[in-house]
Amino acid sequence: MAIFTRIEVAQTTKETGIVPVFYHKDLETCKKVVKACYDGGARVFEFTNRGDYAHEVFGELNKYVKENFKEMILGVGSVIDSGTTSLYLQLGANFIVSPIINAEMAKTCNRRKVAWMPGCGSVTEISYAEELGAEVVKIFPGSQVGGPSFVKAVKGPLPWSSIMPTGGVSPTKENLTEWFEAGVHCVGIGSKLFIKKEDNFFDYEAITQKVASAITITESLKK
Repeated sequence: MAIFTRIEVAQTTKETGIVPVFYHKDLETCKKVVKACYDGGARVFEFTNRGDYAHEVFGELNKYVKENFKEMILGVGSVIDSGTTSLYLQLGANFIVSPIINAEMAKTCNRRKVAWMPGCGSVTEISYAEELGAEVVKIFPGSQVGGPSFVKAVKGPLPWSSIMPTGGVSPTKENLTEWFEAGVHCVGIGSKLFIKKEDNFFDYEAITQKVASAITITESLKK
């Protein structure tokens, strides 16, 4: 079962500002990437539910994280139905992220007091997700939905909303400044964090440095 409450998830995402979003079918690669992100200061990590047997990789990865990184909050993204939600909750997921709103998923997470972050693309969807109990809502795909200007516009009528854009977010000072000045709660970043070497293998030291840099930038923007 989850070892972090939904409030702890919401607080930690706000504190660190950055949520790495990653999937790989190889467990050892996932372990090294999580460690690299943890060493860089990340304390929330979204494993993407993608591909056959992804849940098996997650189950083993979660055991590794619980044993080695007590402060890391590991959850799952790209979940679109209540059945898959239940599967990952049974494997100890601390939060569930979805590209859509599904009321049955909300009920499944709420029963276990697990954080649920649904994907939204309008003020109506954001409000509905909050009615269903979402503490943090995801806008996806962030840049296509409207980018930072969309977040800023939403915060007018819904100033209480905690928004996490994913898709179109870069770990650069310029891009992060746009998002955080617009009022985001945190941001999810995928491939742009996960630097590879010329031989196409991941550069774990560079990933650590990139994560640390992004977190430092977000900390400066929140002062």
